Amino acid sequence: MAGTGVFAEIVDGDVYLYYTEGEWKPSSSGKNVPIINPTTMKTQYKVQACSQEEVNKIMESSKTAQKLWAKTPLWKRAELLHKAAAILKEHKAPIAECLVKEIAKPAKDAVTEVVRSGDLISYTAEEGVRTLGQGKFLVSDSFPGNERTKYCLTSKVPLGVILAIPPFNYPVNLAVSKIAPALIAGNSIVLKPPTQGAVAALHMVHCFHLAGFPKGLISCVTGKGSVIGDFLTMHPGVNCISFTGGDTGVSISNKAGMIPLQMELGGKDACIVLEDADLDLVAANIVKGGFSYSGQRCTAVKLVLIMESIADAVVKKVNAKVAKLTVGPPEDDCDITPVVTESSANFIEGLVMDAKQKGATFCQEYKREGNLIWPLFLDNVRPEMRIAWEEPFGPVLPVIRIKSVEEGIHHCNASNFGLQGCVFTKDIAKAIMISDAMESGTIQINSAPARGPDHFPFQGFKDSGIGSQGITNSIEMMVKVKSTVINLPSPSYTMG
Repeated sequence: MAGTGVFAEIVDGDVYLYYTEGEWKPSSSGKNVPIINPTTMKTQYKVQACSQEEVNKIMESSKTAQKLWAKTPLWKRAELLHKAAAILKEHKAPIAECLVKEIAKPAKDAVTEVVRSGDLISYTAEEGVRTLGQGKFLVSDSFPGNERTKYCLTSKVPLGVILAIPPFNYPVNLAVSKIAPALIAGNSIVLKPPTQGAVAALHMVHCFHLAGFPKGLISCVTGKGSVIGDFLTMHPGVNCISFTGGDTGVSISNKAGMIPLQMELGGKDACIVLEDADLDLVAANIVKGGFSYSGQRCTAVKLVLIMESIADAVVKKVNAKVAKLTVGPPEDDCDITPVVTESSANFIEGLVMDAKQKGATFCQEYKREGNLIWPLFLDNVRPEMRIAWEEPFGPVLPVIRIKSVEEGIHHCNASNFGLQGCVFTKDIAKAIMISDAMESGTIQINSAPARGPDHFPFQGFKDSGIGSQGITNSIEMMVKVKSTVINLPSPSYTMG
């Protein structure tokens, strides 16, 4: 794929180039970073290991390009975004192939991610024209003690250079969810993709290149976090950071200084199941929510809190569905595919062994081959087990049996995470009461947690995030309000 068609120019030999000033370039460092295929555990791709000097040059060109882009009419920005969206969807197959090989995403899900990303770009273009084209007109005499001598015109202006850092699990979708709002708002964008998923991200950026965006407006820098990670996030040329990931986000927020931050971090999304719930619906959502993409989603169900009286029935229904999950390579569209890295698999195994040692009930035999971990439902989990609190990011789902709704809410709120949660009950009034009590950014009623639709607000409480996402919220995050006040002389006339 790399050496043919529209993607030929982004690779040199067997190493993918990075993107700056409208060109694909090799790094002056002469070094590269290997990308390991999670299924074969062998090197699949290589990307440039960019230097700090190259980051400095990118920031300079990004600032220059942004000044011109800010003067570009909204309709023109939207037109280019629509063009990029069409090109992205046109090339969904080769980009999806990268997702399969880099992050072991099932083939159908990989195609869906690319198409969904194109739709997100188009929606952002339309929403940007609607929201950014509206200013406010204020008059001074609407506030007590003032005469009508001042007129205020407000507008939304871009922040400048946006640093976008998406995660491995959605390297295309969670990149464009940052890129498109930044561009429609008049900003430039510097993308630092994750190592696992970097090639898919580079192909996505090439679609923006083909759409004809101005040189320097979009950059994509690859490399080792140990070399350019802190250098990027603490760079004085960055005016906003949009980050999706885990604990690294907390470190970034502590170092970034006084710039806007948009962060969606980890989660321990809890599912509370009440006695009157539709148990078939519950089981279907637990399995879908907990095991889709091997549980490697920020909004995956990561803890099930079930009332004791129905626990046996729910566990039985869930186990029956887990038994039907297919396990294997992503090329075969299996439900459970290898987790992204060996270190991730080792971490998950550590949580499982801790639970086993402390008496959890294994509903399935624990099985692992390389990075591939078979789905595991853990019953009778107790609060002293690590998996009751830590985020496995894998196909392992714990169950805690509770005696009351209050006990379930208490466990949720005792967590340092607060991304999403869900409650299953036929009593909508009780569901809303529980939603109000749970300290999480989103509560789903009678459905598993989910990030989309992409225009819905999406935010985390506590260590799960800063700011809010969703297309409109992201656009608003990447602008600031500017006021122009016209002062008039005091009126000389009198009323009579």
